[in-house]
Amino acid sequence: MELTNEMELKAHLIETDPSFRALSEEHTAYDRQLVELENKDHLTDDEQMEEVRLKKLKLHAKDQMRAIMAQRMATTS
Repeated sequence: MELTNEMELKAHLIETDPSFRALSEEHTAYDRQLVELENKDHLTDDEQMEEVRLKKLKLHAKDQMRAIMAQRMATTS
């Protein structure tokens, strides 16, 4: 899949698919929280555990989004 097509599909799904949009919003929220943690000089043990948890959640959301995109591409081919 070309990058342009992938970006177009993602934009289309964000506009038309509520579950995809929710996943995209979750992914963005996790990213914002991770940026906040990364901007700290030092992380407590709890913050380090939270960072790992957020990275896993962010990756899971991305994987689900990719699966939806792959399924959509397969049905339109």
